[in-house]
Amino acid sequence: MDKKNFSNPVDLKSIKVTDEFWHREQELVRTQVIPYQWEALNDRVPGAAPSFCMHNFKVAGKMMREKQTKGKDYVAPTYTFRGFEALPEDPQHPDDDKFFGFVFQDTDFSKWIEAVAYSLTQHPDTELEKIADEAIDIVCAAQLDNGYLDTYYIINGMDKAFTNLKDHHELYCLGHLTEGAVAYYEATGKDKLLKAACRFADYVADYFGPEEGKCKGYPGHEIAEMALVRLYQVTGEEKYLQLSCFFLNQRGTMPKYFALEDEARAKAEGTGFKANEDPMSYSYYQAHKKVQAQDEAVGHAVRAVYLYSGMADVARLTGDEEMLAACERLWNSITREKLYVTGGIGGTHIGESFSFPYDLPNDTAYSETCAAIGLAFFARRMLEIKADRKYADVMEQALYNTVLSGMALDGKSFFYVNPLEVVPQACHRDDRKAHVKAVRQKWFGCACCPPNIARIVSSVANYAYTENKDTLWIHLYMGSVLTRRIGEKELHMKLETKMPWEGTAKVELYTEEAVECTLAFRIPGWCNDFRIIPSSGADVTMTEKDGYVYLTGLWKDGDCIDLDFPMEVHMLASDTRVREDIGKVAFTRGPITFCMEEADNGRNLHLCRVDKSRIQVGDKWNVSVEMSKELGHNMAVLKVPGLRQEESPMQQENLYTEYRPMKETKTELTLVPYYAWNNRGEGEMSVWIRI
Repeated sequence: MDKKNFSNPVDLKSIKVTDEFWHREQELVRTQVIPYQWEALNDRVPGAAPSFCMHNFKVAGKMMREKQTKGKDYVAPTYTFRGFEALPEDPQHPDDDKFFGFVFQDTDFSKWIEAVAYSLTQHPDTELEKIADEAIDIVCAAQLDNGYLDTYYIINGMDKAFTNLKDHHELYCLGHLTEGAVAYYEATGKDKLLKAACRFADYVADYFGPEEGKCKGYPGHEIAEMALVRLYQVTGEEKYLQLSCFFLNQRGTMPKYFALEDEARAKAEGTGFKANEDPMSYSYYQAHKKVQAQDEAVGHAVRAVYLYSGMADVARLTGDEEMLAACERLWNSITREKLYVTGGIGGTHIGESFSFPYDLPNDTAYSETCAAIGLAFFARRMLEIKADRKYADVMEQALYNTVLSGMALDGKSFFYVNPLEVVPQACHRDDRKAHVKAVRQKWFGCACCPPNIARIVSSVANYAYTENKDTLWIHLYMGSVLTRRIGEKELHMKLETKMPWEGTAKVELYTEEAVECTLAFRIPGWCNDFRIIPSSGADVTMTEKDGYVYLTGLWKDGDCIDLDFPMEVHMLASDTRVREDIGKVAFTRGPITFCMEEADNGRNLHLCRVDKSRIQVGDKWNVSVEMSKELGHNMAVLKVPGLRQEESPMQQENLYTEYRPMKETKTELTLVPYYAWNNRGEGEMSVWIRI
């Protein structure tokens, strides 16, 4: 590992996003999504699945107040555990002093407060901050004296705490609480929630570890690993980094901790237990082997990329070369064998998991929104170790397509699953496709995706830039104003661009004194040619490495850099091992993947195909690009020469008939950005098109 290439995200407080595209998304989150989600967390959205999140914190806080009032005479009430999916016995009366919802329901708040924090860095809002402070008061009031903070066990009884790490998500709740607490502290300087997260982490550090007498378990659902690294970075407390290392290095060791846990629980319940002898047992949890030995992305896709993100963090901070090598193998496994053209991951709804290599079904794809977000987490952390275009290309692909597809253009409904082909009738009538929704939902009982979208959109500038003392890397091109300190000097940078619709950008630099540093610009993988031209008076040298152009030298006030990345339409074919896509193509332009919708092309999209005889002109694809505001904001629409096959006669009696060439009529296929599909009502959709 070459530490001189390491970088960190730029402080969000030093960046102002001015980009037309991303500023719109951030304003949507600020004005629509965050308030809407606060109502959802308080079960005040008519027709939406209840969250019960704040209800649970209030019940736990009430129990703590009663304990403080009654002292040693207080006896906590006990309730029957309702299992992994603990649902309300009477959803019409959530005022009961019981726990309702999933075991991980606390994280709805944690992700919401993280999104609030990032939003406040871009747009200070005293009223929103007041609401957030009051919510933090409710959450902190639920914390036990010893630091434990998980309402499922606080309400139901602490006797079973940490007895089901595999499925009951306590360490997952710790991770998200920590992420939200650090973000809120960095945004506002207020440390009440940060102190609560530290107390919970301290309790966990005392309970788990390699020392004799401590628990040798690790999270069933990962995120604590990268969250503890973040807590270490903001507090300087080494024990948080060591706890993250312990969780990573303990994972997959023999004997399997989850097996021991299952056996102990079976013994306590008086039921039989038989160890799973399958060598891939616990691969769903990425606990089938030590993390340093893993080489294929397997199991629950969100858990996996959260784990890999933590591995990359720890590898960078500790110099663990084996762990970094595993990260690189796992990255290759995802991007070379298991990545959708939309930047989505997770091919099967069975376990919300990665499937086997090259199994990428379109109509039954799971491609969870959270998984694409986690892939962006992983990509950025790999970029922090080494600036290589391959990481930024995939990060961009995920952000502009599957991540944004997860939210409607009005910010009021969401996709959990992001398919690449939809026939509404199949979603409604075929149980194999019941997980695929033909329209976005108002909310989910398991609402991990909506607040996850809010937090990554609000912090997207953290993915655009990283820096070290010598270099500023520009990974994503979004209009922004950035201030960078270099020693005692300041360099102000203004980046203007119309991406993702046009491939040009301009950088203007302002400084009171000349500043010496390096600016590194990514050459997008979708660009076949490029021009990066510093102003004639700039005293800089230019080098190219791993898909980045490095401009190094003395920057003066008024220096400019012009960037041109020609944005051509690409007609892509898949690897022949992806059986579902043989004989089909997908269209991309810049970072955007496009799709057909019934609203533009009529029903029965499977009858449409690209017209081979008209699609190519010279060495270019004969596809026109038009700008449209039909869906409420400026976006590119593709017009592709196509053919539509005639339908079978309605009076045809036989299901099967002798083959004969079918009549086809010329047509023009209209393709819209994938992230914008399903904003005009229910209808068919397809990314891959026959040719």
